[in-house]
Amino acid sequence: MDTNKIQGDMPIMNVEKIRQILPHRYPMLLVDRVMELVQNTNDTQPNGYIKAYKNVTINEEVFLGHFPNKPIYPGVMQIEGMAQAGGLLAFVSMFGDDVAEAKNKIVYFMTIDNVKFRVPVVPGDRLVYELKVLKHKGNIWQLGANAFVEDKLVSEAELKAMITEAKES
Repeated sequence: MDTNKIQGDMPIMNVEKIRQILPHRYPMLLVDRVMELVQNTNDTQPNGYIKAYKNVTINEEVFLGHFPNKPIYPGVMQIEGMAQAGGLLAFVSMFGDDVAEAKNKIVYFMTIDNVKFRVPVVPGDRLVYELKVLKHKGNIWQLGANAFVEDKLVSEAELKAMITEAKES
């Protein structure tokens, strides 16, 4: 997998590739494209990074109830989207593009800290997730996560997750 920044709007990982790595499916798959990915190659000075996005559309089921007269994309969905992008970063850092390995692995949240929601996200927005590795040891990953709409910070969090064998879960 080419882990360098791709110029223009060409993804380095499209939804088909994402679906090969993440177990999520509609309506819970919350990453449409990965635009940048740098594998974490140094555990003592983490350097991993991912930039991915989700196009928020009025057709999503969540807007039937949140809120019918003023649709707002829920903060919990923003955090889940960040976590999915982080899972992609951790997986690719550990296993490269060996998607066969993804069938045997699962990523679990351990903690979600310092969450802030700054601006509502609405249908028509492109929600851009940017995550960087803060710490990595073994199968434990701590990530700094930000979400943007048109370069405006809309939410942020620190996430900790673990990649484990799916059979052990």
